[in-house]
Amino acid sequence: MADYIKGVDLSAVAEVEELGAKYYDNGVQGDIFDILKNYGVNSVRLRLWNDPYTEDGVPYGAGTNDLEVYKKLAKRAMDHGMSILLDYHYSDFWADPGKQRVPKAWRGMDADQLEQAVYDYTRETLLEMKDAGVLPQLVQVGNELTNGLMWPLGQKPEYDNIAKFVSAGIRAVRSVDSDIPVMIHLDNGGNNPMYVDWFDNYMERGENFDIIGMSYYPFWHGTMKELEANMRDMADRYGKKIVIAEVSMGFTMEDYADYEKLGPDDRKGYATKPSLVENLDYSMTPEGQAEFMNDIMKLIDDVPGGDGFYYWEAGWIPVPGSGWATEGALSYIEESGPCGNEWANQALFDYDGHALPALKTIRDYKPLHSDYPLK
Repeated sequence: MADYIKGVDLSAVAEVEELGAKYYDNGVQGDIFDILKNYGVNSVRLRLWNDPYTEDGVPYGAGTNDLEVYKKLAKRAMDHGMSILLDYHYSDFWADPGKQRVPKAWRGMDADQLEQAVYDYTRETLLEMKDAGVLPQLVQVGNELTNGLMWPLGQKPEYDNIAKFVSAGIRAVRSVDSDIPVMIHLDNGGNNPMYVDWFDNYMERGENFDIIGMSYYPFWHGTMKELEANMRDMADRYGKKIVIAEVSMGFTMEDYADYEKLGPDDRKGYATKPSLVENLDYSMTPEGQAEFMNDIMKLIDDVPGGDGFYYWEAGWIPVPGSGWATEGALSYIEESGPCGNEWANQALFDYDGHALPALKTIRDYKPLHSDYPLK
């Protein structure tokens, strides 16, 4: 993967399409993969949940990203000449700094058993992908591991177990294809002290890997200067490539309740709360979104080791029935809700599915440095 990555996360798009979403470029309806390809997107990130269903088989929603969904979306991406970043959550639903639930099938296991489960699951799913012709070109072992994974045994500061579980995944990837680059991904890309603490602890204990992945949402994760300083330090300190594994920016603060067709008590509303937006350096407009993307691409390009980005859920437009969770999913992660879509005003398509100007910015940006050497 020598080229500068212009990637998007499309994990929810199959569900959104099934519920009626359509996508347009210059007023002409088309396949979202065709549209994105024409705008220079060369890679797609896809999450994988172990078993995103209730005990009775009811889908958890938010894409219900099991192995079969992965294979269908990966094939579409590869048919368009796009590479794949596979994002293992090692959970049945969302895994992030606020929640890292052990998969239902692994409950009650001790640390050694969980280590073996991670290895077996990672290897078996990759072999099935290989047999189906959709082996990813890049693998992310865990999602936003800032506070660890598979709590409580792998919860920070239990770094011995964190390294044990992550290393099991890395070994499994290497056992299937030793040439696949492996990423370790944390959130809060502007927080350098947290990154130094995490990776110093991991490096003492864990298997080698290739890429440090960062989430950077400007309304949560500090300034661009803080992000740049952290990227430079990580690349220099550890000799790893740096990829912004999740990034986004809003294009409007206009409400989309009419599109979701949910009552006010049943929808979560957008993540970009007005109090957060007040502190942004960019306007929540199509022009502000495009300006932000130009600046983030240039920043990544300027940092030695900077290898590209994945725009998070570029196609998750508001349609009835597609939200971040269902009642069954809320029970699994032990949250109260409400549900609904909280990301639609940050997609790369407007509420009606029309391509936004930020896509032209992505297409037209010409990176100067696409393949930095590692230490």
